[in-house]
Amino acid sequence: MTMRALTVVPQRKDSLAVIDVPDPEPGENDLLVDALALGVCGTDREIAAGDYGTAPDGRDRLVIGHESLGRVRRAPDGSGFSEGDLVVGVVRRPDPVPCGACARGQFDMCRNGRYTERGIKDLDGYGSRSWTVETGYAVKLDPGLSEVGVLMEPTSVVAKAWEQVEKVGGRSWFEPETVLVAGAGPIGLLAALLGVQRGLDVHVLDVVTEGPKPRLVADLGATYHSGDLSDAAAAARPDIVIEATGASRVVFDAITATVPYGIVCLTGVSSSGRRLTIDAGGLNREIVLENDAVIGSVNANLDHYAAAAEALAKADRDWLGRLITRRVPLERFAEAFTAEPDDVKVVITFED
Repeated sequence: MTMRALTVVPQRKDSLAVIDVPDPEPGENDLLVDALALGVCGTDREIAAGDYGTAPDGRDRLVIGHESLGRVRRAPDGSGFSEGDLVVGVVRRPDPVPCGACARGQFDMCRNGRYTERGIKDLDGYGSRSWTVETGYAVKLDPGLSEVGVLMEPTSVVAKAWEQVEKVGGRSWFEPETVLVAGAGPIGLLAALLGVQRGLDVHVLDVVTEGPKPRLVADLGATYHSGDLSDAAAAARPDIVIEATGASRVVFDAITATVPYGIVCLTGVSSSGRRLTIDAGGLNREIVLENDAVIGSVNANLDHYAAAAEALAKADRDWLGRLITRRVPLERFAEAFTAEPDDVKVVITFED
């Protein structure tokens, strides 16, 4: 038997296509899951553009997609999962050596690069009408999140970023009051949500002045800014900056945007090749004399998925639903990979 799946020939431009692939065959410790939704992010668009990605051994095509949501069709006895459970699949798997981090369950911090990732690197993703996942890499969601649980993976990335900020802050006394989030895409808005849940004064910066983003920020009880990061930082005087744009100029402005003993967490991935002129000496002087810290954060481990599930369960469902600005059926996948002006999160759906 076969099913429909969204696939790509990695590193070949314009190869994205929905094709028939064999039905999944669950192993002894696997869940069999019927797909509900698949989030589309910048990583997926870059893979579709041929920028990177690798298929499983012996295959030309990769089933794309790592922001999953599905409902369990079949679960092993004693697994802790049952038919009908709402679940997502974890993206990354530890490297086979393993490195010290992977050996301790911190595969998001892999040190040798031999990890694999569903829908990205060496493993098929979740972009098919049904999929399997090992019980140890499946996360159960609150049943009430069936319309918005596809936001779980980006929320796990944000949960890790906040964990890293708090761990670095713990090097000394640290009672932050204000955070500035640069970027009002899904990562930025979810970072703002988790900042509000922590009781912080949250400020969000983006370039747009109209559309859904300013209202989404306001409805969180946060403050929206448009324009230069330096102006937003002067108004907010943040203890923490979470950078979620990857725009080179914004990244460098963010590094000097905090008050003394501030923390900047970079979550956006920049494109290479753009050159900027910066005052490296002045940048170094400010970081050193103010005891500032700049950290990078990407991916997530099982603890971060658990934290994300808790954060989503506490959040306003209507607000989360407004982050999903378009839902596109699988067979019209091309629409999901074509940006529209008011997009926040675009989701591919699998239900007929």
